[in-house]
Amino acid sequence: MKTVELRTPLDEKQISNLESGDKVFLSGEIYTARDAAHKRLVALIEEGKDLPFDLKGAVIYYVGPAPSKPGQVLNSAGPTTSYRMDVFTPLLLERGLRGTIGKGPRSMKVRDSMVKNGGVYFAAVGGAAAGIASTVKRAEVIAYEDLGPEAIRRLTVERMPLFVVNDIRGNDLFEAGVAEYRRDE
Repeated sequence: MKTVELRTPLDEKQISNLESGDKVFLSGEIYTARDAAHKRLVALIEEGKDLPFDLKGAVIYYVGPAPSKPGQVLNSAGPTTSYRMDVFTPLLLERGLRGTIGKGPRSMKVRDSMVKNGGVYFAAVGGAAAGIASTVKRAEVIAYEDLGPEAIRRLTVERMPLFVVNDIRGNDLFEAGVAEYRRDE
């Protein structure tokens, strides 16, 4: 396992060297989206319409940040459970999405799509929401303001700490951890 500095948009060269278990510091622009926003994005794709942001090389963070207090860019911004977006993720990966950030495991369908389309899944540490929010230097709603905290936001982040859970070769940090634990029994 290694520590890697990444900058968005992500490209094949950047993610081809990542391995499950690597620690990553991510900088650049990322987008927030949860269930309702994903449903709308997929509907736009199916209707042949433009999306509110370019998926090519993009990273989506599954988060619905708490309302900001005066003087804050973003309040608490902890990850949402990722499997709720699994039904939508393969289509987004096919359209150029390179990374997702959340917590918990992904379905085999999403993992297979990451291998096929060159995508990675990063875990943000649950319970570290205030720390994660401190890496956000700018935030703006770019779509679906009616969804409130679940609106799509463009975030500019500096050195957001993450772990690679699923790499482009299909490796899974959660499975590896369980296997290692069982080996020690």
